[in-house]
Amino acid sequence: MAGEDGLSALEGRPTSVLIANQLRERIIDGSFRPGEQIREAALVERLQVSRGPVREALQRLSQEGLLVSHRNRGVFVLDLTVRDIAEIYAAREAIELGAAKTILAQDPESVASVARALSKIIAKMATLVKDSDWRRLAELDLSFHMAFVKAAKNSRLSRIYSTLAAESRICIVNLEGSYPRVDALVEEHQQLIDLLAAGDAAALRKAIRAHMKSAVADLTKSMLEDLANADAANTVSAHAAQAKPA
Repeated sequence: MAGEDGLSALEGRPTSVLIANQLRERIIDGSFRPGEQIREAALVERLQVSRGPVREALQRLSQEGLLVSHRNRGVFVLDLTVRDIAEIYAAREAIELGAAKTILAQDPESVASVARALSKIIAKMATLVKDSDWRRLAELDLSFHMAFVKAAKNSRLSRIYSTLAAESRICIVNLEGSYPRVDALVEEHQQLIDLLAAGDAAALRKAIRAHMKSAVADLTKSMLEDLANADAANTVSAHAAQAKPA
């Protein structure tokens, strides 16, 4: 199914922001695959808008890093590499460590309120693990971390983190086996909540670093396995093509 199929015509006065919002969600949820070309003409037809707002939306998403423009070729969905995964999670780790410090500097009731809000997300996560709903689980996983950073009450941190979270979700939804340690997923997030509630800054920092490190290891392994499988499939196809009689 083409990524455009998940888009809907805009009612009322179309704007580049509304178009960018729809495209962003379709990119993040995997409707548009990494490396896939975003066809301007197809978007214009599907959304029933002029080219101007579509171009502005594509420029906005390019600035966010979700799209990449290649001269004389067009605009494509970001195709993440192993290095990208390491960089994304290193940046996420730095922001979450800063957020943790800021949250723990708040009054005890505020910290407890943050812990309660995060616990509600964890409760939903356990159900999704049981149902093997990996796409929704990825969304909820990142919602947990977005809520954690938002609790620091720093709009700039949240804005930067939202782009990193989007890139992380692209990785997760497009890679098979992104959650190889699913049994430990809820436990790891619960540990973060427990350490936050206890006010144990040192242990919380250590847990955040460990959580990010394990995510990088899991995603890197998954990406390398997918690349190996793709190479194997291409080799089989090439041999099959050569074996066909002229």
